[in-house]
Amino acid sequence: MKQFVLALTLTGALAGQAIAADMPVKARPAAPVPVAVANWTGCYVGGGGGYGLWYQENTGYIDGPPRVQVTDTFSNSGKGWFGTVQGGCDYQFSTGAWGVVVGAFADYDFSDINGRRNDLWFVAVGNEKLSSQWAVGGRIGVLVTPQLLTYFSGGYTEAHFDRTNYTNVFGPPFAPNGVYTEAATHKGWFLGSGYEYALGFLPGLYWKTEYRASHFDRQSQPLRLVIGGFPAPNVSYDSEKWVHTVRSELVWRFNWGGPVVAKY
Repeated sequence: MKQFVLALTLTGALAGQAIAADMPVKARPAAPVPVAVANWTGCYVGGGGGYGLWYQENTGYIDGPPRVQVTDTFSNSGKGWFGTVQGGCDYQFSTGAWGVVVGAFADYDFSDINGRRNDLWFVAVGNEKLSSQWAVGGRIGVLVTPQLLTYFSGGYTEAHFDRTNYTNVFGPPFAPNGVYTEAATHKGWFLGSGYEYALGFLPGLYWKTEYRASHFDRQSQPLRLVIGGFPAPNVSYDSEKWVHTVRSELVWRFNWGGPVVAKY
């Protein structure tokens, strides 16, 4: 009897193992496919435009010698649109949980930012135009997401203001080339802040928007007065200028090594 029970137990165990072997086994879930995210290391070119304004403070002098101030300090301003082209290179690295991007760039603005400038000496007005500005500098930013960079920028800049021809406020206009301020290039520095976003529908295409403030050193500008064909260059204005712009542009990146693959 004991032998019969033992045989029956062994037969049941073997049958259970055979049934278990025939049952389907649930497959392990497949690992998620790695996702390609933006790679910020590389060089780029970009183009776009924006809106800007300039502001300046002027003080009139008789150059002498000695040089004597003859007017109070007064201000003028202008506003208008501009286009821009840019090129640069960035490098992306990680610092713990944050992605950091540093880079260098240069850009050129061709602009039509106009305003009225007063000449208190001859009681005259003229149109003053900021026609171009270029800048070279660097930036540093933090990746809020793999596709979104926020950054600060800064560097050196120069702006070119065209010649200003003045018109007499009272009475007949001045003769051609009668009273004018010569064209001048002003040198200074800039600070900016902005964001850049990787557009997912086309790899390599980014969209960037930046606010920038530029300050230019005080510079003396002679006021030219032609009387009987002879210039009288002994009157000048000291001018200190600021330029504020908001720019937006599309950027095409030539990344080194393609997109970065996210790890899981």
